[in-house]
Amino acid sequence: MASPGCCWMQERLLSGVFPIPRARGLPTPKSTALSFSSSLLQLQPQGFAPDRKQRSSFVQAPAVRRLVGSLTKTQGLRFAVVIARFNEIVTKQLLEGALDTFSKYSVNEEDIDVVWVPGCFEIGIVAEMLGKSRKYHAILCIGAVIRGDTSHYDAVANSVASGVLSAGLNSGVPCIFGVLTCDDMEQALNRAGGKAGNKGAECALTAIEMASLFEHQLK
Repeated sequence: MASPGCCWMQERLLSGVFPIPRARGLPTPKSTALSFSSSLLQLQPQGFAPDRKQRSSFVQAPAVRRLVGSLTKTQGLRFAVVIARFNEIVTKQLLEGALDTFSKYSVNEEDIDVVWVPGCFEIGIVAEMLGKSRKYHAILCIGAVIRGDTSHYDAVANSVASGVLSAGLNSGVPCIFGVLTCDDMEQALNRAGGKAGNKGAECALTAIEMASLFEHQLK
């Protein structure tokens, strides 16, 4: 059987209030108990979490420069288009979309050179050579790879993507990937002026913006 003193001690511990022991002969202080409230357990050091308003104002400070290519500053920009002859029924429409977009954004015809290659596999090496010539501000790579009954599709699609990327990295000139990789001819035609728009036109916009960014912002 528990003693009365033990029960009193348990009640004090559970309530969070416990008397402060005092030495013999000293007067009893006015406040003889400490209260361990839940608010003390929730204290956090000041300045631990950054203020959201201060953080957002820092990001939006005037000192932060934002470099963006322009679609209107096309004066003096030169472009090359490397286009595959294979699947010409598709690639010609992509080319027309690209040239039409260049014209709409005031790129002069004499500032555009079109280079035909046999197939998509040959696009990368020609794009790299044109980039290293330093005659162009951006190079648009156009082609169409359509899946067949063999694994040839995968080999060509991966190789052309890698080739275009390497051309841009090795030459330092933006090389824009405008090669369609589709399951069938219907998908390709839909992306060459059909239901899904014209990817050649979209890539021409990318070429203009990247050329402007490199020429007017990053030099």
